[in-house]
Amino acid sequence: MNTKIVLSQYAHGHLIGARESAIPLRLQVEDALARGTDVVFDFSGVEVTQSFIDALIGALILKRGPDVLNQMVFKSCSDDARAIIEFVATDRADQYLKTRAH
Repeated sequence: MNTKIVLSQYAHGHLIGARESAIPLRLQVEDALARGTDVVFDFSGVEVTQSFIDALIGALILKRGPDVLNQMVFKSCSDDARAIIEFVATDRADQYLKTRAH
């Protein structure tokens, strides 16, 4: 069982950029994760900014740890979107682990 989030439904044109626009989506993702379902993000037809991805995924990694990524699937990402996701995930996972290393 999984929850599918079609990002084009939240885009204005082909871009989702505002950090604030990620917050309602992140709450939806948190609800799905709390129910034990995986989340599938469909990036078809949209580009994203680093700010948006950080507010959506980075915040979850900081809260739940990098293992939360095991419950997420990123479909139909452009090369740019995939690079942003990888950068944010790596950066926030490092930050999460550093805060727990002491």
